[in-house]
Amino acid sequence: MTGYVLRRAGGALIVLFLLSVLVHLLFYVAPGDPATLACGPRCNAEQIRQVREQLNLGEPLPTQYLHFLQGIVAGRDYSTGTGVLHCPAPCFGLSYRNDQPVTELLAARLPVTASLAFGAMVLWLLLGVGTGLLSALRRGGITERVLTVLTLAGTATPVFITGLLLLMIFCAALQWLPFPSYVPLSEDPEQWAWNLLLPWTTLALLESAKYARLTRSSTLETLAEDHIRTFRAYGVRERSVIGRHALRGALPPVIALNAVDLGTMFGGAMLTETLFGLPGLGQLLVQSVRTVDLPVVVAAVLGIGAAVVLANAVADVLYALADRRVALR
Repeated sequence: MTGYVLRRAGGALIVLFLLSVLVHLLFYVAPGDPATLACGPRCNAEQIRQVREQLNLGEPLPTQYLHFLQGIVAGRDYSTGTGVLHCPAPCFGLSYRNDQPVTELLAARLPVTASLAFGAMVLWLLLGVGTGLLSALRRGGITERVLTVLTLAGTATPVFITGLLLLMIFCAALQWLPFPSYVPLSEDPEQWAWNLLLPWTTLALLESAKYARLTRSSTLETLAEDHIRTFRAYGVRERSVIGRHALRGALPPVIALNAVDLGTMFGGAMLTETLFGLPGLGQLLVQSVRTVDLPVVVAAVLGIGAAVVLANAVADVLYALADRRVALR
């Protein structure tokens, strides 16, 4: 198991390195001159030249990439004309819009997106795995048919329709819930959860349908294996057969899918954040693309990619714990 974990960690580091190279190249293939974008439309040629020197844009690409890595690891210093601004590590540069370190912008938005992603993940796992398991155990009955219809409806309904319906019903008509607004967890945990309940439910209803179908098919496949029939033949209690053996064998594909969904949720919840007015990373990325704020775009893309890689690395370890045969590969 130790060797397996080390191999997966090494693979994750290689992927992160390649991702940083691609993201850094994105900085140069994007439309517009970075120096002109950073300086602004009112700058003259001399001011643009000074900005180009400050950003080291005249150096070869490998050298610029080393400066990029140096900023991430040790931080960088930027000249502001009247002094020097130190950008602490991990430094992804300064925003073109307000000359603020990109790391500060991301740090302000990250708690919102993390709260949304992890809360929704808990709900979609509970709903999806529970529904899929129940559907597999009630195969051929009315319960399975009803759950199949509900999961198909959940998959086919766009997130903005589900979110609008929930807002109209629970906030406007019944007034059971407040209109969502982000409250930091450290300030008021109850209001934090209460205000995020609708966004969590909106995402969970969409995502749980996939997990229900996957859990159902995996459970049915596991229940048909020889060792399950052997346990039943020896008189092992059905609850133990399902909970300790069948469900454990059905979890690995669920773990793999959850890793991808959780990682992409850090940048893929733009519709949900916009619909509910949550100032998360998705909204920041959309705004930065519209204004061609390249340092923020580069940092956001790299951060989202790192979240996907990290989530998949953790999922590989959990996958091996659920199925010990994986650790031998």
